[in-house]
Amino acid sequence: MSDMHNHPHVEKLLAAVRLRTATTPLTDTEPDLDLATALLIQDAVVAARVAEGATVVGAKLGLTSVAKQRQMNVDRPLYGWLTDDMQIDVGQALDCSKFIQPRCEPEIAFLLGRDLEGSAVTAAHVLAATDAVFGAVDVLDSRFAGYAFTLADVAADNASSAGFILGGTAVSPEGIDLRLTGCVFEKNGELVATAAGAAVLGHPAASVAWLVRELATRGRGLKAGQIVMSGALTEAISVAPGDTIVARFDRLGTVEIACR
Repeated sequence: MSDMHNHPHVEKLLAAVRLRTATTPLTDTEPDLDLATALLIQDAVVAARVAEGATVVGAKLGLTSVAKQRQMNVDRPLYGWLTDDMQIDVGQALDCSKFIQPRCEPEIAFLLGRDLEGSAVTAAHVLAATDAVFGAVDVLDSRFAGYAFTLADVAADNASSAGFILGGTAVSPEGIDLRLTGCVFEKNGELVATAAGAAVLGHPAASVAWLVRELATRGRGLKAGQIVMSGALTEAISVAPGDTIVARFDRLGTVEIACR
């Protein structure tokens, strides 16, 4: 990872965040950028933010639904890391000036009560290790203009991670079939989309299990106390000052965000 700290791609991504100005895909200048190298760039970007004082508090999955894969023209999920400075608390506004081109999408989030690691982890293991699940909203902010990227680009860009809001209702996963947990997503009082948990790799816990198995290939895992955003239930929608986003979940309550 240390070899990547001064890599021009890393500086390019960090500068885009710092200047809040979109940049061009990394693959424009390096068309054969592969996923393994992209993840090393991701590591270096996250490490640079940690060096500036951020703390990693969890992970997020991206491109877990057919809808999202179709929207972004890729064919497999990916992951990124969440830091404490990305968290927006219940009732707090989303400050659009802190982002380049913010988009929001509804998700089901997991709060882990135990560490999770290994190549054989299944959805059942994830549910057994989960203290609580939440309705949540993921705030995306691609550092690439117009969200135009390849899988390698978006992996290097920490899966477009930018912000997240957990709903105020913490629910035990016991007794809930998260595949059937419905979500109604609204913007400014108008229905944007409806979906259910099954949109995320068949089951949100299966999505988290996929992440754990992927991390195991790199000798990593997830830790107790971490939050995992399991992937978008619907396509992402762009937001601007004055917008209000509401995600209503069966059993998991409602997440409402005012944008300013």
